Amino acid sequence: MDSARGQLEQPSNGIAEKDAPLREDIRQLGRLLGETVHAQEGQVIFDLVENIRQRSIRFHRDDDAEARRELENILQTLNPEQAVQVIRAYSYFSHFANIAEDQHHIRRTRSHTIGGSPPRHGTIVRALADARDAGFSASDLVEFFNTSHICPVLTAHPTEVRRKSMMQREMALAELLDRRGRGNLTPEEIKDIDDKLSRAILVLWQTNLLRQTRLSVMDEVANGLSYYDYTFFRELPKLYANLEDMLAGLDPDEDTKPIASFLRIGSWIGADRDGNPFVTADVLAESLRTQSACALNFYLKELNKLGKELSLSTIIVEVSDALRDFAAKSPDKSPHRLVEPYRRVISWIYARLAATQQLFNNLPAPITPVSEAEPYASCEALLADLQIIHDSLVENGSQVLTRGRLRKLRRAVDCFGFHLAGLDMRQNSDVHEATLAELFEAVAPGTGYLNKSEDARIALLSEELRSLRPLLRPYWSYSETTAKELAIHRAAKTGHERYGAGSLAAAIVSNTQRASDLLGLAVLLKEAGLVSPDGRSDINLTPLFETIADLRNCVGIMDRLLSTPEYRRLVDSQNGIQEVMLGYSDSNKDGGYITSSWELYRAEVGLVELFRKHDVRLRLFHGRGGSVGRGGGPSYDAILAQPAGAVNGQIRLTEQGETISSKYTNAEVGRRNLEILV
Repeated sequence: MDSARGQLEQPSNGIAEKDAPLREDIRQLGRLLGETVHAQEGQVIFDLVENIRQRSIRFHRDDDAEARRELENILQTLNPEQAVQVIRAYSYFSHFANIAEDQHHIRRTRSHTIGGSPPRHGTIVRALADARDAGFSASDLVEFFNTSHICPVLTAHPTEVRRKSMMQREMALAELLDRRGRGNLTPEEIKDIDDKLSRAILVLWQTNLLRQTRLSVMDEVANGLSYYDYTFFRELPKLYANLEDMLAGLDPDEDTKPIASFLRIGSWIGADRDGNPFVTADVLAESLRTQSACALNFYLKELNKLGKELSLSTIIVEVSDALRDFAAKSPDKSPHRLVEPYRRVISWIYARLAATQQLFNNLPAPITPVSEAEPYASCEALLADLQIIHDSLVENGSQVLTRGRLRKLRRAVDCFGFHLAGLDMRQNSDVHEATLAELFEAVAPGTGYLNKSEDARIALLSEELRSLRPLLRPYWSYSETTAKELAIHRAAKTGHERYGAGSLAAAIVSNTQRASDLLGLAVLLKEAGLVSPDGRSDINLTPLFETIADLRNCVGIMDRLLSTPEYRRLVDSQNGIQEVMLGYSDSNKDGGYITSSWELYRAEVGLVELFRKHDVRLRLFHGRGGSVGRGGGPSYDAILAQPAGAVNGQIRLTEQGETISSKYTNAEVGRRNLEILV
């Protein structure tokens, strides 16, 4: 089965040479798939697939009417079993062609770099070169990055039905194609790779392509975590390292300082309960726990590898006083490591982190620690210990050793903390409204919150935000909906205290229609301890404007909020940054593509002007879907298309479930997509 042949016979228009490796990969995968179909399903199915392929090529390439009639006749006479096998064959081939195209893109990018081609738009190299040409120094850029915030937010989506098993097998195919395309292989090595490709394709053919049962929320969480192993854990620290090195290269004589972790990953998975009754307090708690376990497990494995690398002996090299004191307190008393203080220190750090994993998540470490130890209270304490190792290496002529695994581990801990990704809690304003009405009625019967005017609501909610008195009655029997809302906020507070401030990034009010929708959320969070009467908020309060009417009203709503002293204090406690989310999908459904695009643009321009007037920094959160009709499209072009002042170093955007796998399953493709955001 060589399904690429039809394409290969088309005129090449002078680009055949550069695409020859792609054609070879597709031809090879098609041949191996054909052999698998023949061996597994027999001659009849193989012939059907081939006949359909040949007639499709003639019809597509030559506009052959006879081929079309023959193709229609074959397809109409397929029985259900044959139709399933034909569909499977072409579905797999489409997947294989996509894998080959991704690998070819990576290959071409590498070829351009090796050949000294000018850096492409959307790369960090090009962006820094443009900044240098515009007169910005390395220090200017470091200062800019240190005040920036970029966050792709992973979301689950019901249209994402691909299985993790499928993605893992496709990753294996991609790795084999990459090895095969590197060249300088012996015939035996090529045969070995082709045999592995054949086995991988056979496993795929005998694996269910789609899920047979509906995903649970925790299944969705597990799927989201897989992209950390595929891409984020390794590529995000690598991106920071490359960026710091390039900044240092802009001004070699200047002492360029490290940059802050301005690019982080967020998630809705396990916390988005708007229209999803399966996201409960228990599910939120388990999502936070599972994310934390994933991060800590990665750190433990990296520490073990770091300990194997840093075998430096005090017989040969000096260490800092701080590291020597640290090693003296280590419970690692092995005689083999008496003169290896770095290993003794890492053994202790490992033991403390293992204790943290046990405390937080009731999980053992991958390798048993040397002894019991006190768990870390925060990721900042872990970073401080890693800093001691770093400083000792620098002080004693081993700075080059700080630029490998240690550097990436320190950056990973800074980016992912003990929580991995900041979760956004999202709920509809109608639910918050009903919850507040019940709470007020319990403490003051006859309040009639739902019937109050907007001015009266704002006055009542503002007073409640200032009050030291709790609104909840501890022994009151609330409705199921209200009880669930209160419970999930308590779970959020517990997670915030256990896993750190970054564990809960935002509380989003979907269907925001008035200023009281945000003030009401603040009151609910105050009851859980995430907002305090002194005007402190531990979490971003984010309105989501998603209909055409709401987009037209959003400037007035935000003006009213920012003019309300009680709310403004909450914004100031978040470093003077207010996040506003704009919904692309619902506005498209509400008004159509053109109207939606225009109203989104007008809303952004109006918000920029308003926030400048209030001296508040605006962070726009773009709720973009995967398809064009839902706001999808190339991220680089979408960012450049924003009105002046709408980005300004602050941007969040959703990565929808149906597009995450195409962007972040392959590590090199994932790094390219992360670069585009920067």
